Amino acid sequence: MKIIYIYTGLVTKGGADRILSEKANYLAEHGYEVAFITDTQLGRPPIYPLSEKVRIIDLAIDFSQEYGHGLLMRAYMYFRLMRQYKKKLKDTLLREKADIVISTLGRDMDILTSIHDGSIKIAESHIAKPFVRNFHLMEQRGFPYRQIAHYWRHKHERNVSQLKALVLLTQRDAEAWSPFVKTEVIPNSLPFEEEHICTCMNKQAICVGRLNEQKGLDYLIDAWELVARQHPDWTLNIYGAGELKEELQQRIDSKHLQRNIIINAPTTDIKEKYLESSIYLMTSRFEGFPMVLLEAMECGLPCVAFDCPNGPAEIISHGRNGYITPYKDTNTFATYVCKLIENEKLRCTMGLQAKKDIKRYKRENIMRQWESLFCHLINPKLTTCAQDEQFDDDDDGRSGSM
Repeated sequence: MKIIYIYTGLVTKGGADRILSEKANYLAEHGYEVAFITDTQLGRPPIYPLSEKVRIIDLAIDFSQEYGHGLLMRAYMYFRLMRQYKKKLKDTLLREKADIVISTLGRDMDILTSIHDGSIKIAESHIAKPFVRNFHLMEQRGFPYRQIAHYWRHKHERNVSQLKALVLLTQRDAEAWSPFVKTEVIPNSLPFEEEHICTCMNKQAICVGRLNEQKGLDYLIDAWELVARQHPDWTLNIYGAGELKEELQQRIDSKHLQRNIIINAPTTDIKEKYLESSIYLMTSRFEGFPMVLLEAMECGLPCVAFDCPNGPAEIISHGRNGYITPYKDTNTFATYVCKLIENEKLRCTMGLQAKKDIKRYKRENIMRQWESLFCHLINPKLTTCAQDEQFDDDDDGRSGSM
């Protein structure tokens, strides 16, 4: 079976690039012919290692040329580049003749379903519906950007409705998309397996992520201010970089929390930092599927997270391996953090449970679902797929979704 992913470029050190690379490698090593069609790889090596069996077909169109201009000039350049892109993408798909083409809901969606190359067209989304293609940022900029965003959002939904299926990371996101297209829920898999488990005895909490608006670290600082009043001997370590670093540090300084909250640079050995901690905290405004929760739970950390769209409530089982708190409610969030701080036995029990529960996201379990989907797309009449018979129905392999 020949599978092609369409993705702008494997050049960003982020979750989507890593997940796509890992899936492509797995499929290539299990007998599939796999390729990426990119538009702006531009000779750069993929940021994450790719199997020698995975090809990159780069269309070499630099869309960054449009940035830094006024609205009219940017629109002109965008449409000029899109004409080149559409022709090259169509020619490539007609030449490659894949069995299944997978979009990541990028610019290709404008024309993908109109290309009659014989392939089955599906898509996978790595971010919740309201935040796809950053339409929400345009909507916040006022007129005329709001009108442009509304037009493009409607057009995007119409294009997605022409797909054979759309694969989402969470049930909540699937429900948002279900009026437009047939949906499937297949979450991301564990990025690593860790033989050790943290003791949950160190007086440290941890948060990992970009220092940007999405991650809601302003809420986390406000919540930790409440925690620090009761437990000044505990430290919150934040690992990440981003455009809000200075603003967040000023917020910490204004609350006199310099000894309680430390912003650390990103580290190449984040597992060690998880293992040194006792609680994982997340106050994101939105997520697609928060991989950091999987990582933290694999290391045996109980987690406390906002019930943000989307993901945390489908990963954390409230009261079993962590706590889900009302969205943006820093008071309740701080209360649950204090509950874990004040009860060592509870922390340890929840941490052990987190490590057990997260095994349902093991890579082979998740990729089994992808292989089953491919099989049924190619031949819907089949009741079972050959790939399904390679796995036992044990406790760890029943389902990768919630």
